[in-house]
Amino acid sequence: MIKKIMAAILLSALPTLGIAAGEHVHLDRAPINTSDTASLQRGAALFINYCLNCHSANYMRYNRLKDIGLNDKEILENFVQPFTGGKVGDLMKNTMDVSESKVWFGAQPPDLTVIARSRASGDGSGADWLYTYLRTFYRDASRPTGWNNTTFPNVGMPHALWELQGQQEMKPTRVRGDGFMASVDKPVLAKPGKLSALEYDRAVADLVNYLVYMGEPAAHGRKNIGLGVLIFLALLFPLIYALKKNFWKDVH
Repeated sequence: MIKKIMAAILLSALPTLGIAAGEHVHLDRAPINTSDTASLQRGAALFINYCLNCHSANYMRYNRLKDIGLNDKEILENFVQPFTGGKVGDLMKNTMDVSESKVWFGAQPPDLTVIARSRASGDGSGADWLYTYLRTFYRDASRPTGWNNTTFPNVGMPHALWELQGQQEMKPTRVRGDGFMASVDKPVLAKPGKLSALEYDRAVADLVNYLVYMGEPAAHGRKNIGLGVLIFLALLFPLIYALKKNFWKDVH
């Protein structure tokens, strides 16, 4: 199992995804809170509706959604049957043919189970990278998919969430530098989508929140266990110290 997880991390780091390493970029801070079950549920819905068509999460089962407050019936009716017709205990696999994906994208879209962990770098966390990346797509007629991205230039992945965000275009924008104004090209919303800019940012935050959770579903429980152990040791220390003093009181 460890070997499979490591293989997933290595695969998710490959540049052929359309999500790959590049030069240093400014990353926006992702508002992540994996204790927010409502956000995780919304993120899971976005992931299954928009990401699972091309990508997979082969190390995650649908029934793990019970950890974020859903029951078997809700998972089956809302997340499994409408898309795969499978069972609650199935792995989150996509239905895209590997050979077709290579023709469309130049490579098979990688597994996203641990993408949030694999994207961490000196520029910021993997969550920050994903949050910035999913908000910086813009129209580019020179690209095969018609889309490009300022976080990852010449991206091979199309903008899966464009209906929600709308269409951005690169336009000169005045920004303040160190004591002067400069003009730089930035993606600017040209055609609105179904969501406002604020609503879209919140939706992306929910999606990234779920991707972070999916990379380590047991993280919250592990932290609670660790906190419990520390509290236990803190309570045990005075007793152990008193016992030590009692044993050594006659030793001079």
